Amino acid sequence: MKAKRNHRLPRAAGFSLIEMLAVIVLIGIVAGIVVQQVGKNVDKGKYGSGKAQVQALAGKIEGYALDNGSPPARLEDLVSKPGNASNWQGPYAKESDLKDPFGRPFQYKSPGEHGDFDIVFLGKDGQAGGDGVNQDYGNWQ
Repeated sequence: MKAKRNHRLPRAAGFSLIEMLAVIVLIGIVAGIVVQQVGKNVDKGKYGSGKAQVQALAGKIEGYALDNGSPPARLEDLVSKPGNASNWQGPYAKESDLKDPFGRPFQYKSPGEHGDFDIVFLGKDGQAGGDGVNQDYGNWQ
């Protein structure tokens, strides 16, 4: 007599649809948290860069003032010679130096309220006032 054989196919190893969906959802949550944290750090980095740019731009303005006797009337005078600068030795800055890391022009006033000139970086929001990465920063600080 012959033994009865079980002709079932072995079950394929793998993940069920529910298991795969759970993993995809978890990956999405983790990715969202990581992107949010990286975005915050990018803004902090840009804010720090803007503060450094203010000080570098102040040095370029002082170089212009040494050559011409007074700070420029406007920041663009650092890039191209104005008509009233007889001893202009520039360019003192590149066009890109006149914009903050968020792509907006620095605020400039000559004569300034805090010295011969004021340069103000308005932060991420581009508005006066604010906290954190939206806080204003001036060359006198």
